Amino acid sequence: MRRIALAAAAAALAAAVAACAPSTPSSGTGGATGGSGGAGADRITIGTTADVVNYNPLVGNSRTDTWVTNLMYPHLMQMDESGQRIPYFATEWSYGDKGRTATVKLRDDLKWSDGKPVTADDVVFTIGAVQKEKFGVVAGLITALDKAEALSPTEVKFHLSRPDGTFLHNVGFWMPIVPKHVFEKAPSVQKFANAENWVSAGPYRLTKVERGQRYLMERVESFGPAPGGKPGVKEVVFRVFPDVNTEVLALRNGEIDMIGNVLPPATAATLKSDPKIKLTQIPSLGWAHLQYNTKRKPLDDVRVRQALAYSVDYEAIRKIAMQGFAKSSNGSVLTPSQPDYVDPTIKEYPYDPAKAKALLAEAGQQNLSVSMIYDQADPNIAKWAPMVRDSAKKAGITIKLQGLERNTYVDKSLKHDFDIYAGSWAIMDNPPANFGLAFKSGGFINYAQVADPELDELIDKGQRALSPEEAKAPIQEAARIIRDQVYDNVLYVETFNIAHSAEWTNWKPMPSELLSILNPLSLAQVKRAG
Repeated sequence: MRRIALAAAAAALAAAVAACAPSTPSSGTGGATGGSGGAGADRITIGTTADVVNYNPLVGNSRTDTWVTNLMYPHLMQMDESGQRIPYFATEWSYGDKGRTATVKLRDDLKWSDGKPVTADDVVFTIGAVQKEKFGVVAGLITALDKAEALSPTEVKFHLSRPDGTFLHNVGFWMPIVPKHVFEKAPSVQKFANAENWVSAGPYRLTKVERGQRYLMERVESFGPAPGGKPGVKEVVFRVFPDVNTEVLALRNGEIDMIGNVLPPATAATLKSDPKIKLTQIPSLGWAHLQYNTKRKPLDDVRVRQALAYSVDYEAIRKIAMQGFAKSSNGSVLTPSQPDYVDPTIKEYPYDPAKAKALLAEAGQQNLSVSMIYDQADPNIAKWAPMVRDSAKKAGITIKLQGLERNTYVDKSLKHDFDIYAGSWAIMDNPPANFGLAFKSGGFINYAQVADPELDELIDKGQRALSPEEAKAPIQEAARIIRDQVYDNVLYVETFNIAHSAEWTNWKPMPSELLSILNPLSLAQVKRAG
């Protein structure tokens, strides 16, 4: 879970990814007969550094879990390149009764792999199971749901206990649809492993697993959302590698066609000049940040938090650690990836050690010493964490770095057992909903333990709004409070680099590391160049 954003809602499961130690694939695994690289004309081979942990799409949380199950289980909506929702299983959606009902109309041409149609009953069952058992990301996003009902095989109506303008986009994007006739047989949907005999309805179906080696997926011959009604490539293979270096070697040698995981900036820079490889740049929907534990003294004093914000050399981090593959959000949690909400009046804290010292003196703090936790396996944070420490020294602040093993890092984050948390969020795609999870009192990923009644009210107002236009003012004001009170200190928005063979074209990029060019609509239309 290098960047799991809202997926931190199931962080305990994601942490299990660290326990996987995939072996190096044997040469030729995933290679194609008579074709160059990992794919012939009918196969595309994708490198990953993790096995699938869970085949239940409502629970699985590693990158590979998401990539594989996204090709198997449809969502109501997808995103376009700008982050706007576009139809997938849903064809249209709307609110009614002043925001207390929401209606979705569905395609009528999707079928489960056992031949049964995908219908509104599957949608109602899926959201009902999540609501009942209260698990995963979606549970935290549907608190306004009273009940769901199937009006017909192609229409679902959601009854809400309060107006919630975030509901449709949240459910549409985050919730995969599972087959009722399969999952209802399990005593618990949350605990259902779905480890074999998969019944799916995406553009590809999983047909063979060689754990630690590869995952073979075959085309569904009739898939309405794909151009022409059928995916272009016959087979998709995910090949497991121990690290990014072996992935890069395999890509350069033509053994694979793309690397699924985002490349570290230094690695991306080395591939720029290779004519056989193309780098597709994907905007992040999240951000890298520092959070200060507002319930720990002296970090409960806003002057101390502001001093820490003034002690960070943001531009150096973006230029040196990120090698230019990052941009400023102007210190705002409303990033450039959210054009409907961006507020140009919010400004980034300048690097000003003298100002930091003055604020600490005003707060009665001398020789401030704090610790900072981070995931030692994250290559980006491992580069800039020492830079945060070193720039703070010039302000008279001592920061003790604690690079932690993934499971320990996640545990401490969820338990608020830190002074400073260094991390990143992957998909913060809906500001009113995201703010509720991250900055509202009691929010599931409110790591900094923010408890601000004024902020809570603004977030509530933004969530009640039924359009971005109506939500914009309260959400922008909330973002200003978050910046001024330093409830979150945004360092940068990363530009992700996805490497693939120049022999492939017609990708459909979508924002975020989890979607990138590996989203189902992209893989359904990719083709050989020429």
